[in-house]
Amino acid sequence: MDGKHPKRPRDLNQWAKQITDIAAGEAEAGPEPRKNAAAAALGKKGGKARADKMSPERRAEIAREAAKKRWKSTGAE
Repeated sequence: MDGKHPKRPRDLNQWAKQITDIAAGEAEAGPEPRKNAAAAALGKKGGKARADKMSPERRAEIAREAAKKRWKSTGAE
């Protein structure tokens, strides 16, 4: 388990059954892995590889745009 809580069902009865199954040892408490491990490893390389290909000016431009959007969404202009 990666430290996250299992996803809780929306229906209260299903959630109660899930809790009793976990307590009885009939079900595991952790979520099932959703990603292929090889794909996840490649995904972690992607952002760094993209940044390495960009010029410092382009990275700064992207960072400025992201900062503008963050500040705009908080309403602190």
